[in-house]
Amino acid sequence: MATASAWKVNHMKILVPVKRVLDYNVKARVKSDQSGVDLANVKMAMNPFCEIAVEEAVRLKEKGLAEDIVAVSVGPAPAQETIRTALAMGADRGLLIQTDADPEPLAVAKLLKAVVEAEQPSLVIMGKQAIDGDNNAVGQMLAALLDWPQATFASKVELSGDVVRVTREVDGGLQTLELDMPAVVTADLRLNEPRYASLPNIMKAKKKVIDVKSPDDFGGLAAPHLTVKRVTEPPKRTAGMKVETAADLVSKLKTEAGVI
Repeated sequence: MATASAWKVNHMKILVPVKRVLDYNVKARVKSDQSGVDLANVKMAMNPFCEIAVEEAVRLKEKGLAEDIVAVSVGPAPAQETIRTALAMGADRGLLIQTDADPEPLAVAKLLKAVVEAEQPSLVIMGKQAIDGDNNAVGQMLAALLDWPQATFASKVELSGDVVRVTREVDGGLQTLELDMPAVVTADLRLNEPRYASLPNIMKAKKKVIDVKSPDDFGGLAAPHLTVKRVTEPPKRTAGMKVETAADLVSKLKTEAGVI
């Protein structure tokens, strides 16, 4: 196991996992057999929380606090386009672990653990969750597998030497944590606003290196523990109604809604 105490933080490298998902502007459609979401001929994009993580890594590099940013994705061949987006935003190189499978969070975390051990970054910054599976699990699982300190739902990230200071939103307000690097940080919505990649940077990104590997190069894909039985659309909402008095409201809640 790669423990934090055994990791030497010198060359400041940031690893940013990114995921290819259905574009958040596209309305998801369920397959006719209810086996999953229909992704045929629809626009795909980088997961919005992953964009925030890439942006934060690039900002740290622009401040002179990082030297190398590696974007890594687990997914099918078209996920190279997702990595290209990260490269156009400012990442230095990319790694695609190519698979047509849809691995569950633990399998992804195990692959990322192997990547971390190969790349030896000082910091892993990743989105807190993906908008497709909505699991919010990979970051926490990765930190546990590595036995690294973690800070989730980051709304502010500051680096100072071998320490990363993370401010996160909690129910009672703001909580600030200090972690010894190497560490895992997951990005929340209010951490930053990602930049749009400029045309010159998009052209430069085409020349940057993307290594394509298979899951077998990183220990293989773990056997799944979860099975999707059925995917259905949420029920359509019915129109509301207006009532004249509070008594009418109570009556309808009792007789029609059945909630009191």
